[in-house]
Amino acid sequence: MSLSVAIQMDPIEPVDIDADSSFALALEAEARGHKLYHYRPRDLSFATDMSKQGGRISAFARSLSVRRVKGDHFTLGPREAIDLGDMDVVLLRQDPPFDMSYITTTHLLERIHPETLVVNDPAHVRNAPEKLFVADFGDLMPPTLITSDAALIADFRAEYGHIILKPLYGNGGAGVIHLSPDDDNLSSLLEMFADAYREPIIIQRYLAEVRAGDKRIILIDGEAAGAINRVPADGEARANMHVGATPLKIELSKRDHEICEAIGPELKARGMIFVGIDVIGDYLTEINVTSPTGIQEISRYDGTNLAGQIWDAIEGKL
Repeated sequence: MSLSVAIQMDPIEPVDIDADSSFALALEAEARGHKLYHYRPRDLSFATDMSKQGGRISAFARSLSVRRVKGDHFTLGPREAIDLGDMDVVLLRQDPPFDMSYITTTHLLERIHPETLVVNDPAHVRNAPEKLFVADFGDLMPPTLITSDAALIADFRAEYGHIILKPLYGNGGAGVIHLSPDDDNLSSLLEMFADAYREPIIIQRYLAEVRAGDKRIILIDGEAAGAINRVPADGEARANMHVGATPLKIELSKRDHEICEAIGPELKARGMIFVGIDVIGDYLTEINVTSPTGIQEISRYDGTNLAGQIWDAIEGKL
């Protein structure tokens, strides 16, 4: 089948064609003969329309063609208004932060889904921020506290010693801090968090197993599809690749399969076709549904085509 596909994402000009998952999805879609359009979140519009219940959701978009050529990886057509209700698929792929701008796009795209298939389901994306959705599976998580209360945080630190502090709606490792038991900066850090964020922060027991790596596992329509291990750089507590973590090939362990089997049915039921989870040691730490990454790295190590598997799942829904 030939589909009309609109990709809601950040500017395509600076993407890393060897790492970006949205680029891999676009490349696979074009290889299958699908017609691509690119637009940014700010290009979305809603207008009342007597002929359409729920109104008309449109975007100023450009036709898109992609190729794996560094420095010449895309061609965009002229800017035109498209009715997203006329599309077969919309890929919700802009990067977090998961802020009110992001939430607004989910409200707008919810008006066309599922007649136009939005991946991932925008209502469930809105209700499943990475660090809160994982709390639905508390038995799989490390000890965790979500609060703004300094006394509760101090008690948690007294119980567990080494802790991790991070913003509740942050992304890419920004603001993630490892605090040792003898570090006397807790009060100052909490003041900084309070100045920067209105939301509570998330505090977790530090998992020393992170030194051996933080696994990114990809689930496609609720099924485990592959994994990569991200080993933090020396002197770095974060295992995000853009801050220097080293990606390594890894096989799924028995515990990894247990975690995926526990959460997979719920992901599938919520229309989460493309999900990336983070696992440190035996613990699930995040469920990434907004704009997961990692499929190119996994495909290189495993010789698989995860972008193809994702499109198989999308086409199967249609």
